[in-house]
Amino acid sequence: MDARRNVTALLGPTNTGKTHHAVERMLGHPSGMIGLPLRLLAREVYDRIVASAGQMSVALVTGEEKLIPPAPRYWVCTVEAMPNDIPVSFMAIDEIQLAADSERGHVFTDRLLHARGLNETLLLGAATIKPMLERLLKGVNYVSRPRFSKLSFAGQKKITRLPKRTAIVGFSAGMVYAVAELIRRQRGGAAVVLGALSPRTRNAQVELYQSGDVDHIVATDAIGMGLNMDIDHVAFAATRKFDGFQFRNLTAAEMGQIAGRAGRYMNDGTFGLTADAGSIDAETIEQLEDHRFEPLRVLQWRNRNLNFGSVDRLLGSLNALPNREGLTRTRPGADIETLTLVARDLDVIDRASGRASVELLWETCQLPDYRNITGSEHANLVATIFRYVADTGRIDTQWFARQLAYCDNTNGDIDTLSNRIAHVRTWTFVANRQDWLDDPGHWQEQTRAMEDRLSDALHERLTQRFIDRRTSVLMKRLREREELMSSVDQEGAVLVEGEYAGRIEGLRFIAEPSDGEHSKVLISAALQTVSETLVGRAQSVVAAPDPDFSLDAAGNIIWKSHAVGRLTGSENLLKPRVETLADEQVTAPDREAVQMRLSKFVSRHIAGLLAPLVSLSEAEDITGIARGIAFQIIETLGVLPRDQVAEEVKSLGQDERGVLRKHGVRFGAFHIFIPTILKPAPTSLRLLLWALHDADKRGLDASALPDAMPQQGLTSVPFDKTTPRGFYQVVGFRVCGERAVRVDMLERLGDMIRTRVFWRAQREGEERPDGSVDGGGFTVVPDMMSLVGCSGDEFSSILKSLGFSAQKRKAPEKPKPEAETAADTATEAPAEAASEAPAETAVTEAPGDTATAEAAPVQAPPAETVPEVPAETEPADVPAPGSSDDAATTGVAAPETAAAQDAEPAEPEMIEVWWPKDTGPFRHQKQQAGNRSKGAKANAGKPDRNRHKKAGAGKKPSGQRPPAKRREKPMDPNSPFAVLGQLKQGLTKK
Repeated sequence: MDARRNVTALLGPTNTGKTHHAVERMLGHPSGMIGLPLRLLAREVYDRIVASAGQMSVALVTGEEKLIPPAPRYWVCTVEAMPNDIPVSFMAIDEIQLAADSERGHVFTDRLLHARGLNETLLLGAATIKPMLERLLKGVNYVSRPRFSKLSFAGQKKITRLPKRTAIVGFSAGMVYAVAELIRRQRGGAAVVLGALSPRTRNAQVELYQSGDVDHIVATDAIGMGLNMDIDHVAFAATRKFDGFQFRNLTAAEMGQIAGRAGRYMNDGTFGLTADAGSIDAETIEQLEDHRFEPLRVLQWRNRNLNFGSVDRLLGSLNALPNREGLTRTRPGADIETLTLVARDLDVIDRASGRASVELLWETCQLPDYRNITGSEHANLVATIFRYVADTGRIDTQWFARQLAYCDNTNGDIDTLSNRIAHVRTWTFVANRQDWLDDPGHWQEQTRAMEDRLSDALHERLTQRFIDRRTSVLMKRLREREELMSSVDQEGAVLVEGEYAGRIEGLRFIAEPSDGEHSKVLISAALQTVSETLVGRAQSVVAAPDPDFSLDAAGNIIWKSHAVGRLTGSENLLKPRVETLADEQVTAPDREAVQMRLSKFVSRHIAGLLAPLVSLSEAEDITGIARGIAFQIIETLGVLPRDQVAEEVKSLGQDERGVLRKHGVRFGAFHIFIPTILKPAPTSLRLLLWALHDADKRGLDASALPDAMPQQGLTSVPFDKTTPRGFYQVVGFRVCGERAVRVDMLERLGDMIRTRVFWRAQREGEERPDGSVDGGGFTVVPDMMSLVGCSGDEFSSILKSLGFSAQKRKAPEKPKPEAETAADTATEAPAEAASEAPAETAVTEAPGDTATAEAAPVQAPPAETVPEVPAETEPADVPAPGSSDDAATTGVAAPETAAAQDAEPAEPEMIEVWWPKDTGPFRHQKQQAGNRSKGAKANAGKPDRNRHKKAGAGKKPSGQRPPAKRREKPMDPNSPFAVLGQLKQGLTKK
C-alpha cells in the first residue's frame, strides 16, 4: 500500500478545530483510530466519542489504561500505545509536530511514516512541520485552517490583578503550588492541573474551574496539548523550563502552543507575563500574535526493524542511523538506558538466550519509569519482572500483590499521594500486559480502582489546600447578582468593586475608618455580603471541633486567629461566664448557638486541664471536715498553705485523708496541694481563672500576668514585689524571704531537712546522713541548695522563712584521713619491734583477764590476718614502746593524751547549725527531741573527756573483778582508734 495514499495534513495554530474535525471525520467511517499526545486528552476524546457512539463501540488504550470492549469500532489511544496490527478505515495522528521532540519525537516520526488508514489518514499539527512533510511524504494533501479568534499580548500583571478566567502556567510542581497558594490567599482559590495527575483528578480539578467555583487555573505546559477549557487569558509565570537535561528558554513555538489556549472558538484571547517571568522581546510577541514560527528542520528517528538475535544485536540495531534526509537518530531514551543496565546482569543475559527471550526483555525494558527513581533501581525492577516471566511465564501473584498493597493508602499530603499514584501507574502498565499475569482482568480492575481512590484523595487534598470553598462559592454568587459587587477574601478583607471597605475578624466586621459619602457607600454595599459571611461563619463556629478553638492569656476564645468570645468572672471559679463577640448581623438564634458551643468548649477545656479540681468539686465521697478542706483547695485553685487549715488537718482521720489523696491531694509540710496541676498548661489556666474572679475588685489585667510567670523548669525565682498579692501562690510558688520557691521543691527540701534535724540510728551500723549534726539540727549541704536553685544569703532567707534559726557550734572532731587509716591497717611492725612491746599490751590477750577483755570494746583480729610489710612503712603515729598505753589497752585514745601529743592546740572550728524555732511545721518534732537531757544540746559535738576513766581505762589489770560499769555504746570498728588497738594487739600476740 502506498504510504502517501489518501494522506491529508491539516495544519494550523491552536483554536482552529483540528481535533474536533478529526473526531467528526472518524465517526463518519465504519472504523477508525486516533493517536493523541497525552492520556488526559485521550480520556477527554474517549468520553466525547462514547457519548456519540456508545461505550461498547469505543476502546481506550494508554500505557496505564485499557478499556477494550469485545468488538470496538473506534480506538482512542496515546501515540505510544497505538496498536500496529489493527486495520481501520480511518487513521489520525494529533500534534504531529512533536516528531521533533528530543524525548518522544521518534514515536511520532514512526507513526507519521507508517500508520495509515485503509481509506483516509489525517495528520494534525502546527504549520512548522510542513517543510519536513514535503521532504518525507510526497503527494500529501495540505489543508490550512485559520484561527477562529484573535490572540494579543496584554503585558505583565501581578498575580493578584490577573483577570478572571485566567490560566497561570508554570514549569514545575513547586512553582504551580506556590502560585496556587498565593491565589488562594488573595482570590479564594484556584484549580491545579499537572501532567502527572491521573485523568480522574485532572477532570475533577478542571470541573472546578469550568463550573465557576474558581476563576483561575494553575497548570504546567500540559494544557498546551489540546486540553480545551474556557480560558480568556494565559499568564506565563516563567519563560524558562528544565527539559530533562538543562534549563533553557522556551522557544517561540512552545510559547505559542501554550498561549494559544486563550480564546476558545470565536472569543478573542490574550496572553502575558506574571510573577517573576522574564520579559518577551517584540519579535517574539509578533510571532505569537501572528502564529508565525520557525519551520522544523529535522525530525527524531529510531530504527523500528530490530534484531532480536541477541542482546548485543538488539542494542546495535537500536543504535542504527537513519538513511533518509531530514531524520536524525534520537538520543537513547529511558528504555535503551534500562536495557544497557540490565545487560550487565549475567543472570539476565543467561535467560535472554533466544529470539523470543530477547524480545521479551526488550518489552520489559519499555516499562515506563513513572516513579522517576534512579536508573539502577528501575533496572532492578525490570530485571525482576523479566526473571519471573522468563522462568514461569507469569509474574508471581503474591509478589505483585505485595507491591500493589504498598500503594493502597489514601492518607498523606499532595506529594505523597502523587508518588503513590505514580507507583500505581507502573503496576497498571504491567497489569495491562495480557501475558504477564494470571487473571490480568482482575489486576486491571484492582489497579484502576486503587488509582481512582488515590485520585479522589488527591483531588480532595488539592481542593483543601488551594481552594477556600466558602469564599469561592460566595464569589460565584456575587457574579450571578451583578448589583452586589462586594467580596471577602481569604484574609477577611472586604472589597467592594476592588476597593478595601474593612475586614472581618471572627464574627465581627471592622469597617475601614474613613469620612465622607464614599466610605458610607462602600460599607453599605459590603453589609449584605458581610451579613451572609458572618452567618456562614457563625454556623462554622457551631460545627467546629474543639481543636479549632484556643484560649489566649486574656481569656479570649480564638477561632481562626480571631476572638469569637471571651471569658468573664463568676461566683464559681471553675465555671466562668462566656460572652459571644459578634456583630448584630449575626441573628439571635445563631448567637445563642455560638454561645452554647463556646461554653461547651470552655467547660471541656477546664475539665481536661484541671481534672483533679473538677473532681474535688463534684465528689460525693468527701464529707465533714474533709469537705471543708476540699472547698478551700478549690478556692485556692489547688495550692493551700497548710497553716491556714492546721486545726482542721489535725482533726482529719486517716480514712478522710485517704479519700482526699484519691482525688490527687498531697499533704505536705508547708502546703496541701495537687501536684498534677502545677504543670505549665494547667498553671496558665489557673492564673487566668484567678485573674477573672473578682477582677474588678483586684484591679488585675489578666493579659499582663503571664509575663510575670516564672519560666518553665525554674525551681525558684527572685521575689518580685510588684506582682499582685496571691500571684505566686496561684502559679505554684511560695514567697520565702528573698525568693519565691516552687511548692513541690519546697516540700522536697522539707523532707530532706526532716531526715537530718532529728536523725537517730534505726539499726546498728546505720550511718548519719550528710548534714545531720550530733545533738540535733543540721548544716546546709549542696543537695539542699540545688533543690531550690540558690545559695548563700538567699538560701538562708528561705530557711528563716520556714521557721529555722542558725546557731554556732563547735565542729565535731574529724577522723583520720582515709589514706592514713588504710596505711595503719596495712602496716605490721617487724619482729624486733614486737619484742619491745610493753607487758601491758600483751596482757590484753592473756587468758582469764576478764577485766581487760571487758574494757576493750573491740577485739583485735588474729595475728595471721595482719599482712606483713617492711618495717620502714610503719606510720609515725603508731605509739612507740614505753609510751602511754591507754589507747592500746582500751582501743580508744584519751582526749588528754591526744591533746598532749599536739605541739600547739588548735582553736576549735565552729560550724553553723540550723535548728527549728518554736513555730513552724517541725515544732512538734522539736518538742519530742527536747525530752532528752538539757545538756545534750550544749555538749553536742564535744568529746567526753571522762569516758575512758569511767570505763577503767589507764588502770593496770588485777585479778579482782572490777565493779559493774555502765554499758558503753559500741565503738565503730572502722574508727582509727579501733584499728590502732587491733594492730597493737596483733603485734603483742605475735
